[in-house]
Amino acid sequence: MNEWIQHIPVFGSLANAAAVLAGGSFGLLMRSRLPQRHVETAFHAIGLFTLFLGIHMAAKTQNFLVLIFSLVLGALTGEALNLEKRLDNFAEGLRQRFRCENDRFVQGFVTAFLLFCTGSMTILGAIEEGLGGYPNLLLAKTVLDGFSSVALAASLGPGVVAASVPLLFFQGGLTLGARAFQSLLSQPVIDEMSAVGGILLLGLGLSLLEIRRFRVLNLLPGLLFAAALSSLLS
Repeated sequence: MNEWIQHIPVFGSLANAAAVLAGGSFGLLMRSRLPQRHVETAFHAIGLFTLFLGIHMAAKTQNFLVLIFSLVLGALTGEALNLEKRLDNFAEGLRQRFRCENDRFVQGFVTAFLLFCTGSMTILGAIEEGLGGYPNLLLAKTVLDGFSSVALAASLGPGVVAASVPLLFFQGGLTLGARAFQSLLSQPVIDEMSAVGGILLLGLGLSLLEIRRFRVLNLLPGLLFAAALSSLLS
């Protein structure tokens, strides 16, 4: 069984996307049966957990200059490419294609993508599988994301289910990238990428709690700059 799993290059990401799809679908079924105050409390709990996870990940940085330069360069690149607007448009296109009337579809899609794709388990798990190891972290993440998607879909609707598609491509792409560039992936590189991911989750948590909205997706290129800068300095 283990050997069979390791022969599928992105098995961890396939399992993860399937869990989000299943969990999100179950959350949609529960959505109509839960009082609104329960849905709002679950949403706030997700926001608070996201803040905690972001702080935990950001603290892994060993070089604050790499962290700040990665974020600034990533922000400038993301704004130039207008990544958040592009993903919003993609989500809106999906909503119209499937004739979904839910007014939080785009928010659910973007929130789920960021929550499930920028955590330390995403980065470390994709690297673990990309380097030829058994996808232990991604399978553990599959269980966590499956349960999280239930609460998230109950709060934000069907956009969470649709996010399973970009999750598969993004996380699978990280796995294939790790396989191609495994010689460059030292522990300092992984730590700085995780730290940048933590800052992204902090921004997402603040947005979820409606404290301040950030264009978090436009910071996503910071992950690449963190890998590049930490490789040069290590």
